Amino acid sequence: MRYSSSTLLLLSLASILSVCSSNAKNMLPSEVETLFKIMDSISSDEKWRISYPNPCNPGSTWLGVECKLGQDNHLHVSRLDFGTHPNPTCKNTATFPYQIFDLPHLESVFFFRCFTQTITTLSAPANRGAAFFDSSLQQLSLRSNPALVGPIPPQISLLKSLKILTLSQNHLSGHIPPGIFSLNSLLHLDLSYNMFTGPVPIQLGNLKNLQDLDLSYNSLTGPIPGTIGRLGMLQKLDLSSNSFVGTIPYSIEKLTFLTFMALSNNKLRGNVPKGILKLQSLQYFIMDDNPMYIPLPAEFGKLVKLQELRLANSCYSGMIPPSFSLLVNLSTLSLQNNRLTGKIPEGFSSLSRIYHLNLSGNLLGGVVPFNASFMKRLGRNLDLSGNPGLCLSTSEAYNNVKIGSGVSVCGPGSLIKKSQAAAHGLSKLLFLFAALVFM
Repeated sequence: MRYSSSTLLLLSLASILSVCSSNAKNMLPSEVETLFKIMDSISSDEKWRISYPNPCNPGSTWLGVECKLGQDNHLHVSRLDFGTHPNPTCKNTATFPYQIFDLPHLESVFFFRCFTQTITTLSAPANRGAAFFDSSLQQLSLRSNPALVGPIPPQISLLKSLKILTLSQNHLSGHIPPGIFSLNSLLHLDLSYNMFTGPVPIQLGNLKNLQDLDLSYNSLTGPIPGTIGRLGMLQKLDLSSNSFVGTIPYSIEKLTFLTFMALSNNKLRGNVPKGILKLQSLQYFIMDDNPMYIPLPAEFGKLVKLQELRLANSCYSGMIPPSFSLLVNLSTLSLQNNRLTGKIPEGFSSLSRIYHLNLSGNLLGGVVPFNASFMKRLGRNLDLSGNPGLCLSTSEAYNNVKIGSGVSVCGPGSLIKKSQAAAHGLSKLLFLFAALVFM
């Protein structure tokens, strides 16, 4: 069959366009080489260069590597996942590959239980400022890497597209660099379970879009910065298990979207801001183990969405506010090991959603105001022990209800014992008085 010259020209052009289109969708050679360097330094699962010479091409993609077609019509690495099967696992000699910052289209990178044997640092390439400014990285996650040590490099503040920064459960140390708080796109910041020290920089308030902040389980000191009140979009705040001092800042009342706040195991003390009642979205308030030395704030009783309220081991005194009975959504109330006095509010018996109630180790007294069905529903999750003045009504005792140890049955026997104890105490006072008179 013979073709006309015009037909041959069209066939030739179609062939050229087909080849160009096919080549255009390949990765750039420089990017392929960077990816191979990263894989060779991290994982020995495969002979990557031999097994997958075209890592982004259809039919040749790797688990743990995702690619996207860019506006330049080339395929680019957009996501890397290392550490656990089915993603590439990390060899014992793996160290942090700073070459990830040379992948300009990389959006997400994850290292989970990757750096476990060989000591490594969160390094950044020297003299690469422009590359950092051009970075597309939106999510950087390094979790559970016990061999990852040292400080956070200041260059991390140049990753202006970063939305999620997770550096949890490593062995990072030093001060938190103030530059992190210039990352205005950040939505999630998790630096928990490391060894960071020093105060939290006041620049924290610059993260106007932040929704989650977790700095728990470090060795941070100083007061909680008042600038925290500028984080108007914040929903979760965890500062527990540090060494923060002073009081809860008054600006906390501005965090009206907050649903979770944990301040346990610090050195906070003094009055809780009355403005805390403005946090009407709050569902979890956890503040055990702080030397507060104040009466229980009645304002907590106005946080009607609270599901968990934990204030144990914090030297609270006085009576349990009756307003706590208004917390109809409460499932957990922990007030153990304080200095609380008076009676248990009768309204507690109407808290239909509560399943864990611990009032042990206080100075509460009177008749326990719970009926048999309430106590059976909670079972072992009800602890009233360590309150010598509490007693259980005989009617409930006859229903064979068992509650926290140390709660006796109300009745003549218990009254006689209390009278004997009172008489014994009085005789001691009279003896001391007589001794003073005859001295």
